[in-house]
Amino acid sequence: MLQNIRDNSQGWIAKTIIGLIVVLMALTGFEAIFQAATHSQDAAKVNGQTISQNELSQAADMQRRQLMQQLGKDFDPALLDDKMLRDAALNGLIERKLLLQGAEDAKFALSEAALDQVILQRPEFQVDGKFNADRFDQVIRQMGYGRMQFRDMLAEEMLIGQLRTGLAGSSFVTDKQVEAFARLENQTRDFASLTFKANPAVVKVSDEEVKAHYDEHAKEFMSPDQVVIDYIELKKSVFFDQVKVTDDELKAQYEKEIANLAEQRHAAHILIEVNDKVSDAQAKARIEEVEQRLAKGEDFAALAKEFSQDPGSANSGGDLGFAGPGVYDPAFEDALYKLKDGQVSAPVRTEFGYHLIKLLGVQAPEVPSFASLKDKLTRDLKLPLVEQRYVDAAKQLQDAAYEASDLVQPAQDLNLKVQTSAPFGREGGEGITANRAVIQAAFSEEVLEEAANSTAIELDPETTVVLRVKEHRKPEQLPLEAVAKNIREHLAKEKATAELKAKADKLIAGLRDGSIAAGAAYEGQGWTAHEAVTRGQDGIDPAELQALFRLAKPQAKDKPVFGSVVLNDGSLVVLQLKGVNEGAAASDEEKLQIRSYLASRAGQQDFAAYRKQLEAKADITRY
Repeated sequence: MLQNIRDNSQGWIAKTIIGLIVVLMALTGFEAIFQAATHSQDAAKVNGQTISQNELSQAADMQRRQLMQQLGKDFDPALLDDKMLRDAALNGLIERKLLLQGAEDAKFALSEAALDQVILQRPEFQVDGKFNADRFDQVIRQMGYGRMQFRDMLAEEMLIGQLRTGLAGSSFVTDKQVEAFARLENQTRDFASLTFKANPAVVKVSDEEVKAHYDEHAKEFMSPDQVVIDYIELKKSVFFDQVKVTDDELKAQYEKEIANLAEQRHAAHILIEVNDKVSDAQAKARIEEVEQRLAKGEDFAALAKEFSQDPGSANSGGDLGFAGPGVYDPAFEDALYKLKDGQVSAPVRTEFGYHLIKLLGVQAPEVPSFASLKDKLTRDLKLPLVEQRYVDAAKQLQDAAYEASDLVQPAQDLNLKVQTSAPFGREGGEGITANRAVIQAAFSEEVLEEAANSTAIELDPETTVVLRVKEHRKPEQLPLEAVAKNIREHLAKEKATAELKAKADKLIAGLRDGSIAAGAAYEGQGWTAHEAVTRGQDGIDPAELQALFRLAKPQAKDKPVFGSVVLNDGSLVVLQLKGVNEGAAASDEEKLQIRSYLASRAGQQDFAAYRKQLEAKADITRY
């Protein structure tokens, strides 16, 4: 469709469309046309506030990426039904809009400074522990956001977080609730179990049963939705060989490098702090006393151990080790670099207090040879030129791919090769087809349905690709022969489990009416006794424990309660609950943990009820 518009935008079709629009405006008026166009861009309205189609598309794409990332190769392509995704995304956007309106009504607010601080401190935006603007741009670009879009989204998330915290923080739990929960949590149970193992191998499944199951569940036996793509891959690295630097440029860069090398100075100091208890005048007088004792010949290291208030260096005689420029406070550094070897400074005032500084030694910088730095210098000189060429080439690739009806011409323009992928589905494949942005583009409406080239996709800071679908392998019914073995195994397991269930039901009926003794073996199977079992008991299947603790408390010691549970491997366990032991009283620490957990759970329930109340009162229109 998009390609057709591009091809025909200058032809008679475009002129006809314009003519019809002019006539329509004359008949109905500009206002009606404007309103129709406006509503076509709306996905919903919530109390008069609009959710646009663009917001909905972005939210649906985000959900698609998250599902793929979370489930990986186990992801069911059927979950990517566009209508289901868009409905879920729209519900999420409506809920978000309601919560933002609730936060506004409750007068929650957020400053720009607080928002900046959160962004600066988020670890995913940091390199070597510090905020990095390039890293920030890369991460939010992968999320599908521009800078302002991300700021707006984060501000909304923080406002909703304030609202959630405000509601959850108001929840409380009584002492009786804590004690009751502790008793249940610490409760133990005495029981016996008898296990019947499933053996699907001896179960007969007829061809007719396999065929009947296949026919009844035909939609479950479909080949995956797959595509084969052609793509052009642009690598930044190819430009390094194209950019040349001269020896003169390298030597000039070498001189700059070594000019920045600085000597290291070995310092020691004595610090007298200025703080709430010690005034500036008092600290200055104290450091001058130390200075006088130094003048009389006392040892600097000994005085540092006695008087210095720097806990990191006092015990080592004030020794700070070797350091270069930019490490110390400017006033400290200025004084240090004026000293000669072995000399002690006059008192120096910094934000910490007063210092006496001694220069213990000077270490000349190690100057690397030109040969050892040549590769680094070459890369440093080439890098900005390569960056510019790469950016220009990526832009050229984007423009060429948009204008072309295939990838042949863009590849020729940039001297690149059109490559073809192996078939892959919505869960991805190998190589570039494992990249979520590539998968999303390949299965997008524009590329898959309209046969257009994709936009330029940045796989990483050094790789850009453009793709188009070469072949679309739509889901097809798999032949019975291809799935018969799996169906037969499935039915055999079901039959084996059903036979065990019938056997267990017969046993439990006999135990309840007394025709079978509670402790007697059954068909050669003996009971296994367990005492004082906890909810998280090691060595017992979690499904068995869950079923055990759901059984009602026996009315008397001689009246056990019976039940059964099927485990994941198809085996079946018959349970005989003999007794329930009340849990020990919780310690103060346990009570605190329980109170926190119950309050958090109650807060979540309160927040869920608040969301439902907002929705019930809201005026919501879906277009």
